[in-house]
Amino acid sequence: MTVSRIQLGSKGPEFSRFVAGFWRALDWNKSDQDMLTFIEQNIELGITTMDHADIYGQYQCEAAFGRALKLNPGLRSKIELVSKCGIKPAFDCTPERYVNHYDTTLQHILYSVDQSLQNLGTEQLDLLLIHRPDPLMNADEVSKAFEKLKQNGKVKHFGVSNFSATQFSLLQSRLNFDLVTNQIEISPLNMQSLHDGALDYCQQHNITPMAWSCLAGGDIFTAQTEQAIRLREVLVNISKELGADNMDQVIYAWLLALPVPVLPIIGSDRIERSRTTVLSEQLQLDRQQWFSIWQASMGHSVP
Repeated sequence: MTVSRIQLGSKGPEFSRFVAGFWRALDWNKSDQDMLTFIEQNIELGITTMDHADIYGQYQCEAAFGRALKLNPGLRSKIELVSKCGIKPAFDCTPERYVNHYDTTLQHILYSVDQSLQNLGTEQLDLLLIHRPDPLMNADEVSKAFEKLKQNGKVKHFGVSNFSATQFSLLQSRLNFDLVTNQIEISPLNMQSLHDGALDYCQQHNITPMAWSCLAGGDIFTAQTEQAIRLREVLVNISKELGADNMDQVIYAWLLALPVPVLPIIGSDRIERSRTTVLSEQLQLDRQQWFSIWQASMGHSVP
């Protein structure tokens, strides 16, 4: 099965419905050839959108991906590269920093993009995101950075990550082109975006959100909180009702049922998990099944 493709907004790029995430790529301990094979296997499934950030793996994940891509440069035309910038952690490799902080200045955004392009071995990013809301963000300065990157051909499209509706609206008000996505955390264990207006704003303005930590970092399967235990019981029952292979598929089907076309990010290096995940597009939860998961998470019925 090949996954469907979704256009981001009315004028944005076309991405695969599921996205391959490389947050923990350095922990996978893959050789360059193994990484290349993993990329190729994702493309075979139709997962062509690859999600990165400058800071992943203490600035090493993009370089690992770039080395793999260099083994088969022709793959670049078959994938969409996403990266993020704006976080400056106090890593061991950055001894000049003594506190984690954000930096959304024009200078840092331009520098970060140049580093990402060099590490990924490409001349252009398909999508650049501001990684986290910055309380010191000057929207006019970010706008200038985005416009410069667009004009010089280094970035095709732009968006944000973890922004509230008002933060998104502020930055959009300074741009003469559309921000095409807000990458936010969505899972049955964390439904904040369903209730804080972030997804409502996306639906109102035809913005296509991306979803990270859809499985709550594995806590849905292992946590012993009352919430997680309730969720597991409901997810197992619905899995049986739908004939799903596992709870993962039900969780992704629950996300795909949202009224905005969410693009879930798969953060696993096991291609078998990707193969089963994409099958969730074939599952259809009815409203009672969907709200059973909502109720198990919230611990109470709808009003």
